[in-house]
Amino acid sequence: MLVAVLTYVGYGVLTLFGYLRDFMRQWKIEKCQNATEREEQKDFVPLYQDFENFYNRNLYMRIRDSWNRPICSVPGAKVDMMERVSHDYNWTFTYTGRVIKDIINMGSYNYLGFAQKTGACQEAAAKVLSQYGAGVCSTRQEMGNLDKHEELEKLVARFLGVESAMAYGMGFATNSMNIPALVGKGCLILSDELNHASLVLGARLSGATIRIFKHNNMQSLEKLLKDAIVHGQPRTRRPWKKILILVEGIYSMEGSIVRLPEVIALKKKYKSYLYLDEAHSIGALGPSGRGVVEYFGLNPEDVDVMMGTFTKSFGAAGGYIGGKKELIDYLRTYSHSAAYATSMSPPVVEQIITSVKCIMGEDGTTIGRARVQQLAENTRYFRRRLKEMGFIIYGNEDSPVVPLMLYMPAKIGAFGREMLKRNIGVVVVGFPATPIIESRARFCLSAAHTKEMLDTALKEINEVGDLLQLKYSRRRLVPLLDRPFDETTYEETED
Repeated sequence: MLVAVLTYVGYGVLTLFGYLRDFMRQWKIEKCQNATEREEQKDFVPLYQDFENFYNRNLYMRIRDSWNRPICSVPGAKVDMMERVSHDYNWTFTYTGRVIKDIINMGSYNYLGFAQKTGACQEAAAKVLSQYGAGVCSTRQEMGNLDKHEELEKLVARFLGVESAMAYGMGFATNSMNIPALVGKGCLILSDELNHASLVLGARLSGATIRIFKHNNMQSLEKLLKDAIVHGQPRTRRPWKKILILVEGIYSMEGSIVRLPEVIALKKKYKSYLYLDEAHSIGALGPSGRGVVEYFGLNPEDVDVMMGTFTKSFGAAGGYIGGKKELIDYLRTYSHSAAYATSMSPPVVEQIITSVKCIMGEDGTTIGRARVQQLAENTRYFRRRLKEMGFIIYGNEDSPVVPLMLYMPAKIGAFGREMLKRNIGVVVVGFPATPIIESRARFCLSAAHTKEMLDTALKEINEVGDLLQLKYSRRRLVPLLDRPFDETTYEETED
């Protein structure tokens, strides 16, 4: 409670100083760096909303140096970063020409360590680059369909255990452009409140009615399903044409894993459809890296639409949708991404093919299976050590996304800067990406991290935690019996 109060006080102080600085800018006491209307345009509809930009101008700008840091190497277990400085309080940056070498990378979604410049994937991609070139410059429906694309889709379908699959050049667009092809006016979307922006955008573009259920809360989801069945559409009371449930495998800001067995049970009970976004869980969960479906030992046929991306575990770009052959054939015709987007670059396709075959063991090695196991070991070790130090950690024990709670706004920038001083690269997150009092640092574990790297990072995190007084946890956590899959729902009990 004290931390929450102090966090609100911190934001209140920042807001007061923001208004003071805006007053000084208005009277030319302080130089105004933000975009404003020209004097001759003052009678027109404003292009720049001063109040809407208040947060960016007065709060975000103070700690802007904690984001968008330019790297100049492969984003593997270690990265090289270009040093930059600001002489106008983060409004602009100047590069010093110095490169900070060998920063331990705790921020990239490189779950299985395939972001590398040497090895089988790199060699295969380089060979395909010389054979096919860098791009096709056409859509799949016109001149952009290559044998490599079809090979990839057959491989992905086998990997997922589904009838068919289709690959797309952009993970974000896989959601935002395909959901409108699946549902429309007269349909109902039930979406988890913490779903990714691509799912939210796709739902809004579809024109379907959207209702939100509480994060990973099956009681909330079932209530919405019951209401949808009983009451039907507003005013007319006609039955909904379709009811589509949108969930993610691993939630990238919370580190929590969807309670998939219960979601599937509700989906079957109320005859609805399930759309599962496995962007962060495919490759990262399950004994053989086949995602959250394998993690719970479920049948892939119980998930109507299986979506995922190639950007996290496979060291590439793009996304996929897997499911029944009828579904994929329909999307090949009606998906905006299939009709209008340029097809995937051949070297990128080959990177995915090689990495998937490695995970499946079809390259004749056990390297892929070993990486999946190494990621699981690194995840459990890192989470356990952070809890032992006294930090508040969100998420499931098996989730490689590890949020460490910072809470107070001043500690967002301080944590990122202090970690960088110690050659540790981290991602810090605040409002509006998280609730205003739940700012956090988000670590992403990788199979490429060695135990020595993790121990070095943990040592520095422990030191910075003491320096910034981040060790808020004073009690042990006991899981609730009816909420076994999401540690964010654990309750506290005294020792």
